[in-house]
Formats: sequence, structure tokens, C-alpha cells
Amino acid sequence: MTTVAELPAGFADKVLSAQSTFRSVMDAMARPGSVQRIAATAGTPDAMMRGSAAIALTLFDHDTPIWLDSAMSETPDVSKWLKFHTSAPVIADSSIASFALIGDPANLPPLDRFAFGSNEYPDRATTLILQVESLAHGTVFELRGPGIDGTATLRAGIEPHDLFERLAVNSALFPRGIDVVLVHDDAIVAIPRTTRLVAKGD
Repeated sequence: MTTVAELPAGFADKVLSAQSTFRSVMDAMARPGSVQRIAATAGTPDAMMRGSAAIALTLFDHDTPIWLDSAMSETPDVSKWLKFHTSAPVIADSSIASFALIGDPANLPPLDRFAFGSNEYPDRATTLILQVESLAHGTVFELRGPGIDGTATLRAGIEPHDLFERLAVNSALFPRGIDVVLVHDDAIVAIPRTTRLVAKGD
């Protein structure tokens, strides 16, 4: 059984690392489909990629309930590490989660299991953090929407393969909806609820 002293470390420089990571996340959200790098380094529990760990250390706190999929929850150190470094409550009810950490996106639950927010409080939706196979190789996707000049192209290896078809629900729900951050190692791509996507092939 892992003790607190044996858990992977957090940021070595909490303030600068959090600021750097926050800028990367905001740049990703402002430019959907663009690949941003997380420069900050931190210890990571098994099952968590570097980008996921840095985002957690930057955005999670005692007011942000976190839901973990089975790949994350079955790795005991993940929950302990999150609670120790972020104080974020790890919850069993995905429908009230601020963030969901998805280590096995092929088995992503239906999106209606998460919070879409309300018309009055659209920010109370769940943000999905999906660890993916690649953000450089795979299917080519075309993206349109705010923050994109015309169209943007993303090549990525993503599961579930119908993720972007599922996210089409955002169009009908707006301003409610699900925001997604794709993570591969230290690279991230944001897919805000305002972004529309079409698969173009391999």
C-alpha cells in the first residue's frame, strides 16, 4: 500500500508550472484543434500521462469534483495522488463531475452520463480529459467554429472512433455542452463545445 511519502511528486515550482500549464490550456481552448505542449513537469501516477497530471495540478481543487473511469480508478495511486496534491474530491457520480479523467477512451460512457450544465450556468458542465493514442498520426479531422480561421485540420488517433459524432450533440445543446481536452504524453488539443468536427479519413 502506497504511503503519502511514496506518491509521485507534484510540480517542483507550483506557481510557475501552474501558470505555464494554464497558458497552454487557454491557448488550446482559444485555438481548437491546435496542438499545444505542456512544458511543466511533475511526477505522474501509473495510468496518467504527463499532460493529464499537469492539467490536474493546475485546474483541480477542493471545489472541482472529479470522476475517474475504470482505467484510472483501478490504479490506486491516481485517486490518492489527486486528493493529496489537489484536494479535489473523487466522486462516483459522473453526472455532477467538473472533470472526468478518461484513461480508456475506447470505453467512454455515453455523454449523457456527464453534466451538460444549464442555460443559466453552462460552466457547470463536465470537461472530459481523454488520453489518446496520438495527436500526430491517425484520422484527419476538419474543425470549424470560433477561434478557427475557416477550417483547421487535426490528425489524431482517437477512441472512441465515434467521439466527434457523439459531440455533435453540442450543437443542439448550446450554450450547454461538453468540452474535451485530448492528451497524448505532454501534448494537448482542446475541443470546446463550440467546435464542429468532421472526419476526413486516414
